[in-house]
Amino acid sequence: MDATSSSSSQPGSGGGAATAKTKELDAALYALGFEIEEVSPAEVTGRLLVTPTCCQPFKVLHGGVSALIAEGLASMGAHMASGYSRVAGVQLSINHFRSAALGDTVLVRAAPVHVGRSTQVWEVKLWKMDPSTKEKGAQISESRVTLLCNLPVPDSVKDAGEALKKYSKL
Repeated sequence: MDATSSSSSQPGSGGGAATAKTKELDAALYALGFEIEEVSPAEVTGRLLVTPTCCQPFKVLHGGVSALIAEGLASMGAHMASGYSRVAGVQLSINHFRSAALGDTVLVRAAPVHVGRSTQVWEVKLWKMDPSTKEKGAQISESRVTLLCNLPVPDSVKDAGEALKKYSKL
């Protein structure tokens, strides 16, 4: 499936508001079927249905997809927390505890650990969704993302934060 498909046919999506939000905020996450739910300087959340597109050959969630999610959500949160200044990830550390199989839904939460003038550190956790309760089940991974912040925004991308402003809960 290509990125030009309609949101209602996007893998793992019901074509709802979360999918439209993701399409506008992060093309790479959208292409994987990720759905961004909450966005604020204090928390960024979302979910992913594990499809063949995001699996490694053993039919479990690819660790690189977990890393992409961590960097993407931490960057969004850091961008908002810095007052919409430019941010840049400089270090990502991820521990994988268990796998999520094809067909599982993964719940994700990114939250700041440190918001400073020049750096931010964000923690990103992934859990399997418990199918019976629709709540967090077993934790899959945990990441720490360190970002430089308060960098100047180049004139060519001055509107980079507009979509986040549209969806953020401040």
